Amino acid sequence: MTEEKNTETKTTGHEWDGISEYNIPAPRWWLIVWIICIIWAFGYWIFYPTWPIFGGNSKGILGWSQQLELQESQAEINARKSFHLEKISKMNLQEIRKDHDLMRFAVNGGRAAFKENCAACHGSGAQGAKNYPNLNDDDWLWGGKLEDIYQTIKYGIRSGHNKARENQMPAFGIDKVLKKDQIEAVAEYVMSLTGKTKQNAEGEKIFKDNCVACHGEQAKGNRNLGAPNLTDAIWLYGGNKEDIRFTVYYARNGVMPYWSGRLDDNTIKQLTLYVHSLGGGE
Repeated sequence: MTEEKNTETKTTGHEWDGISEYNIPAPRWWLIVWIICIIWAFGYWIFYPTWPIFGGNSKGILGWSQQLELQESQAEINARKSFHLEKISKMNLQEIRKDHDLMRFAVNGGRAAFKENCAACHGSGAQGAKNYPNLNDDDWLWGGKLEDIYQTIKYGIRSGHNKARENQMPAFGIDKVLKKDQIEAVAEYVMSLTGKTKQNAEGEKIFKDNCVACHGEQAKGNRNLGAPNLTDAIWLYGGNKEDIRFTVYYARNGVMPYWSGRLDDNTIKQLTLYVHSLGGGE
């Protein structure tokens, strides 16, 4: 007969309602982890800011702080930024465009500058709105080449700057150049150019007598004068009859501010490249 193995587990001697507490030691792996954590904590107290003290906290042997880390990271970013900005200042727009890395930097910088300075009018996606042009399409009043966009941004349109783009559409009604029935006829003719109404012979004659000097014989517009193309169904101020009648009667002479002196030339270059990259640049 074999002797039975004693499987009785020792208890701590504590008992409540017949329930005893076993006296079982913690697993060895747990004790090892616990000891490591204690050692790590003491090391952290020594090397990093930890204890609150009068006037702040302990600095630690390494002298580390989140603010210092941020300053160092920002200094590194500024150094990289300065390197690219120096290159941009020495290169023209076409040269920047050919440099892949520099172009990517410029477009990102232009995107940020656009949201800060231009999105209020043109929208965060440059999609524009009534009275404010969409910069994503290829319809440009003053031209969509890099040099054209740069000049528009830098000096503005009817902005008061001595190098601003200028034009003046006559207020045919206010100035009593045309009568109301003539304005009605020419508005219908303009609408016919995009197929909204039938051809209007009287309106066509009035248009040729008064409007072709700016808009051209075919009403295709003139970028040298900022005169819009009236045949492409893209309307800055609205293309229904009321809008066109209002435009002819009162004229439209919107203003874009000039950014020369408000933004540095590097930022204007970056804005130019960003706007050009939106899809409508020529």
